[in-house]
Amino acid sequence: MGKPTGFMEYTRCQNPDVPALERIRSYGELHVPMDSKARREQAARCMDCGVPFCQSGMRLGGSMTGCPLHNLIPEWNDLLYRGELSEAAGRLLMTNNFPEFTSRVCPALCEAACICGLHDSPVTTRDNENFIIEQAFASGLMEPHPPCVRSEKHVAVIGSGPAGLACAAQLNLRGHHVTVFEKADRPGGLLMYGIPNMKLDKSVIERRIRLMEAEGIEFRTGVEVGRDRKASSILRKYDAVVLACGAGLPRDLDVPGRDAGGVHFAVEYLTHATRAVLSGDPDSTPVTAKDRDVLIIGGGDTGNDCVATAVRQGAKSITQLEITPRLPDTRAEDNPWPQWPRICKTDYGQEEAAAVFGQDPRVYETTVQSLEKDGNGQVSAAKLVHVEWTADPATGRRSPRPVEGSEWVQPAQLVIIAAGFLGAQREVPEAFGTPLDARCRVETLGATHATADPKVFTAGDMRTGQSLVVHAIADGRAAAREVDLALMGYTNLP
Repeated sequence: MGKPTGFMEYTRCQNPDVPALERIRSYGELHVPMDSKARREQAARCMDCGVPFCQSGMRLGGSMTGCPLHNLIPEWNDLLYRGELSEAAGRLLMTNNFPEFTSRVCPALCEAACICGLHDSPVTTRDNENFIIEQAFASGLMEPHPPCVRSEKHVAVIGSGPAGLACAAQLNLRGHHVTVFEKADRPGGLLMYGIPNMKLDKSVIERRIRLMEAEGIEFRTGVEVGRDRKASSILRKYDAVVLACGAGLPRDLDVPGRDAGGVHFAVEYLTHATRAVLSGDPDSTPVTAKDRDVLIIGGGDTGNDCVATAVRQGAKSITQLEITPRLPDTRAEDNPWPQWPRICKTDYGQEEAAAVFGQDPRVYETTVQSLEKDGNGQVSAAKLVHVEWTADPATGRRSPRPVEGSEWVQPAQLVIIAAGFLGAQREVPEAFGTPLDARCRVETLGATHATADPKVFTAGDMRTGQSLVVHAIADGRAAAREVDLALMGYTNLP
């Protein structure tokens, strides 16, 4: 514990945001880093608890609390406070392959479980993590370290999202020859095309990919396994295969008028927007919110990303539907610390929409009854209805029911479905003969990452269902251990 009185002397201070009306003029990152002195003071607030819940990564009250990667948070906070950057980066990278990703997109499960936050404000763990890794890159600490000895084993990783990248990095560390196949034109999976540039600048991903390539990992982009490359040929060439293609099957909207033009899934919309940003001409996207009334169906992180993107594209108006009730502003009695706080939060996109349009775009306990078309078959409006949540007398399970007489028509020339994902898409699992379970996850042998085929493993959302980037990294690391054990008969991977 670098400064025993730090948590009493310093108040929490996060990296400041670029003001909403200023940042919407570009797709640059939202946050402004603090200087070294201020960041070290924030690290001094860490109390080095005897039982650090921040790194526990356990499930409480139906949700994860603490870091699933079990990051050594008190240790690198202490090292950051002491100014020992190299050592802090070393401790951080022991458990997390990609701190530059998690420190930008993770919801900070660690901070929700911080003991300092029980009676005060939690430590700025995510910002501290970001400072450590960015300083490590800036100071030249992040040099490639290819393995000194190579095995004769070759592994194919299908998918380059966070799980696939983490698995590839760990297997390469062990000395195996790793090839990553990605159907898109750039590696990164949803990190590249499912998260907007202002939240995760794509140069950050490209920087990491270059480092991984220098360490010996081969990336083959634009290859759709099962179509461009047969699964049978991959199984013949490689000693093991890891399926890490994510949970890309979106939940659809089953209402009259769904076939109207101008209705898009969120990832499709965000992908077009990111491609346009990367091209240097953000206005060149084929799906734009400019001068349109935008309806976004879904209140999660992806829905919020769509709000922020639509604001930047010049939407005429934005409405974001949440079918659930508004959460309370403070913890309820049945949601005590260190459980994940189920409270209402206003994210960056909603903050920006409120700054532009004068009000929060979210409408709660509301769903779509139907979509209306204009004379050209394009969506023109949506018929919405309020719902009430009632419990089934037999099971106690709550479900939404439309409130009679509460319908209204909302203008909408662009509808974005951000209602989550149902599971893995079938093409790759079918190509490798690995069945999906009832929740569209690749079937594994018990709680392992192995499938019925001894050469085929799976990791990330494809195995667990839709989850967080930090969960995917943790699962990719766990899969790498199992693959290494199967190939070598033992493993020394962390």
